[in-house]
Amino acid sequence: MWRDDRAAGARYAAIGVALPALGGLLPRRLPAPWLAAAIAAGTWTVLGSRSLCAEADAIGAQLRRGDLPAARRQLTHLVGRRTDELSEAEIARATVESLAENTSDAVVAPLLWGAIAGLSGLLAYRAVNTLDAMVGHHSPRYENFGWASARADDIANYLPARLTAALAAVVAPVAGGSGRTTLAVARADGRRHPSPNAGVTEAAFAGALGVRLGGRNDYGSHVEDRPVLGGDGRPPELADIARAARLSRAVTVAAAVSCAAIALARGRKTG
Repeated sequence: MWRDDRAAGARYAAIGVALPALGGLLPRRLPAPWLAAAIAAGTWTVLGSRSLCAEADAIGAQLRRGDLPAARRQLTHLVGRRTDELSEAEIARATVESLAENTSDAVVAPLLWGAIAGLSGLLAYRAVNTLDAMVGHHSPRYENFGWASARADDIANYLPARLTAALAAVVAPVAGGSGRTTLAVARADGRRHPSPNAGVTEAAFAGALGVRLGGRNDYGSHVEDRPVLGGDGRPPELADIARAARLSRAVTVAAAVSCAAIALARGRKTG
């Protein structure tokens, strides 16, 4: 199905999202307990919070043992950049950045789309996110074919990223941060990032943790110099990995409560 043009990529993305969305409509005829079980199973399958924080905890544990090579290898589970020459501070930065971005992409976004559109929304979002990971990245092969998948992911994550930033501000005190500073950094620096959504969440985490994110990332095929987020903060340290994981978990809880309320309101409105 691959062709080096945007139209072919748009058709591929449309089919890839429509099929799971339609599949999510099938359980609607089930009795209420079975429907609830199907939605719960779909949510459990899609959410990545537990594995995300577990990876971060493992990286922190390896750094505390002084095992830099093991921490570098573990970090490859979270990031696409080269890790084989990263220092402890660079590993801490990469881990915090990944926690911020993936808290939105892997936790808040599926919860929000599930609350708004039920099982179909949940599965459609996961399809969008998967397509972006498969073909939405910059490369000679996918620059045109993956354009539609990348734009769909940007659209699907626009509201979740901003909800993540807002919730990070609410729960910032659990990581020793300030909600006001979190929002200020998100507003000031979020737009500087090449991604319209990752920038907002990374800037929010930078503000909540009082650290400075961004800098040079080596992806093997190319090097990117990312703008600084939270310029008044300090460079991330080992201890900030645990703080960022604590913040991510708190955002997850807040998102679950918020999205449950949205789903409940939606159910009453349609009932």
